Amino acid sequence: MDPIIQSFLSGFPLLMAHSATTFLILIIGVRVYMLVTPHDELALIRAGNTAAGLSLGGAIIGIAIPLAFVLAFSVSVLDIVLWGVVTLVLQLVAFFVVDRMLKNMSGRIEDGDMASAVLLVSVKLTTAAINAAAVSG
Repeated sequence: MDPIIQSFLSGFPLLMAHSATTFLILIIGVRVYMLVTPHDELALIRAGNTAAGLSLGGAIIGIAIPLAFVLAFSVSVLDIVLWGVVTLVLQLVAFFVVDRMLKNMSGRIEDGDMASAVLLVSVKLTTAAINAAAVSG
């Protein structure tokens, strides 16, 4: 059999397992994030609250960036799960740090305060970048 085809056949199942695990962690991570924040992001977004959309979008990207690096440098599904959970926890910590710093971040998001949302997204993306570098070695 052609070595390229053999390589694909042996690597494809691993790729699918790693990708599926990473997407599952992303989905769970976003859901956990939405459960621990005091405001209802989806309801606010449906009502046209741009600050909530920006905040949730930043959370999704902030969780996805380090997960992408975890996926790139992982050696197993367990590796992805362990480091994925760590990066998720660090993103939650970032939210709570900004919440404490600005006092009532959820209320600010509910009120559509874009300045607070931009700061929150900046902290989320900064945390994501640092986490991504840390997990990749």
